[in-house]
Amino acid sequence: MSTATFSSPPKFPFARPAAAEPPAEYARLRATDPVSKVELWDGSHAWLVVKHKDVCSVLTDERLSKERTRPGFPELSAGGKAAAKNKPTFVDMDAPQHMHQRWSSTIDLRLTLDLTLLCSSTCRSMIEPIFTREHIDAMRPHIQKTVDSLLDNMIKEGGEKPVELVEKFSLPLPSFVSSSIFRLQLKPPVLANAQVFVHLKIIYGILGVPAKDLEYLTQCNAVRSNGSATATEAANANKELLDYLGDLVDQRVAKPLDDLISRLVVEQLIPGHIEKSDATQMAFLMLVAGNATMVSMINLGIVTLLQNPDQLNDLKADPCLAKVFVEELCRFHTASAMAARRVAKVDITLGGKLIKAGESIIASNQSANRDEEIFPDPDTFNMYRKRGTEQALGYGWGPHRCVAEWLARAELEIVFATIFQKLPNLKLAIPESEIKYSSPKKDVGIVELPIVF
Repeated sequence: MSTATFSSPPKFPFARPAAAEPPAEYARLRATDPVSKVELWDGSHAWLVVKHKDVCSVLTDERLSKERTRPGFPELSAGGKAAAKNKPTFVDMDAPQHMHQRWSSTIDLRLTLDLTLLCSSTCRSMIEPIFTREHIDAMRPHIQKTVDSLLDNMIKEGGEKPVELVEKFSLPLPSFVSSSIFRLQLKPPVLANAQVFVHLKIIYGILGVPAKDLEYLTQCNAVRSNGSATATEAANANKELLDYLGDLVDQRVAKPLDDLISRLVVEQLIPGHIEKSDATQMAFLMLVAGNATMVSMINLGIVTLLQNPDQLNDLKADPCLAKVFVEELCRFHTASAMAARRVAKVDITLGGKLIKAGESIIASNQSANRDEEIFPDPDTFNMYRKRGTEQALGYGWGPHRCVAEWLARAELEIVFATIFQKLPNLKLAIPESEIKYSSPKKDVGIVELPIVF
């Protein structure tokens, strides 16, 4: 055991060197220093954990705290640090306290949120029946119908000229499916506006947001999440969203409707299980979380197949290979890679290093998914990869494993079993080098993907 010190820890987050490639620092650290110090945006230091076994240990160790108000908890931005001052929610709580809060959310002004934040066992009592494997399997015919419908519409409009896949397919698909999960009858959106507006329109419908308020809320959400606003602007937009949703909760208390906020009100708020602020924050989570990870994985999967034509041809010949393709896709690309953060409650030893009480820990599931000891030749995409009992960490690990995992798997498997059957000549409409990826220091994603078919 050692308490190694570093004269100049590297700055974190690391940047991707190009496109969707993971930061090169991860491979170097896995080989030389798998539990090491890094420097964060505010000059504070954190322990970075990069090997699969150690990441799994962090995700299941009750001696490590998720409470963002604890001194030493690692925040990755000024917005995150400001958000930590808000009322703690289930994702920010440790057992047993977090077991008493059934519904809540986390608020981060800078980081992209997705359904992995719904993984805590504290909220499963209400939403888990919606996301069981059996229920999702029963939904597969509907998901297939939705995929077919979106692709058929694209075919009708023609594919000789460039078509924006994100707008026409990747973005609306998970939103349409979500509307069915929550049993809401929603009209298909007109895909003429900005992609974000299309996506949020469905999410707002699930929550019960009046149509007249869509443009205003979309603008607020854009300001708080586009990364170009100042911390003050983002905080103000964040407050406007929370105030608006708080008023909407009051309206649903007076007159419940057929939407998710009404369900929160009737089943949780009125009986006294939660407070108004909890219902408001849960609605906020649904609003800002959306399906960004699913959109990213669809786009990344398309590009990955085009980069591996032999495997693409095999998938075209046998669509049943979509299951193993998706399994490898979720290992190869980690679209939500910076959420596993902890602070030590007591001194612990991890990877031969002494981590003292109050010190920060960041566990990289993205690095764990490229661990050479677990996944031989990890930087090669191979859907035929022989797998044993080991698991990739794209859906998390342990008690906070993503509750929506089976939905995500079903959607991706159906997408990739179908899209190249209906669009066998699909190819990029631009050079691969011109694909617009997310910022190199943010979770990997593709912003736009023009195709022809």
